[in-house]
Amino acid sequence: MKYLLLLFCLVTVGAFAQETIDKDEVRSACMDYLEGFYEGDTLKIKRSLQPSLNKLGFWKDKETGKYKSQGYMTFQEAVNYSKGVLEKKKFPKEDASKEVEILDISKTTAAAKVTAWWGTDYVLLSKQGDKWMIEQVLWEGPLEKE
Repeated sequence: MKYLLLLFCLVTVGAFAQETIDKDEVRSACMDYLEGFYEGDTLKIKRSLQPSLNKLGFWKDKETGKYKSQGYMTFQEAVNYSKGVLEKKKFPKEDASKEVEILDISKTTAAAKVTAWWGTDYVLLSKQGDKWMIEQVLWEGPLEKE
């Protein structure tokens, strides 16, 4: 009986530890994504995004007040955008929003909400091997209150 109780405790602690590790790694991938765009750090962008990235966004037209699709952003376009931030020194304000809320984590998939200066991103991640990376992003901006 003691052996079964010990085994149960070890399995439970192991599962909790893995869940904590996964949560930290998902958060880290999302922060690399955010900071990559904020700082113009292409290494963080490459570390956080799958080469098959599919990112689609909607931006509010100032004249009509309606949201319009900004089209898709590929992995290479994300890298280039980040590079442009650094080259043009077009960094966001110091107090710009930079939040990650983890919505769900499974064995190989996760979902998170990222709040940035440009708006809100819903991020889907996959775990391949032992690394969490962003597969898809659907975003809407700006952050203004309606």
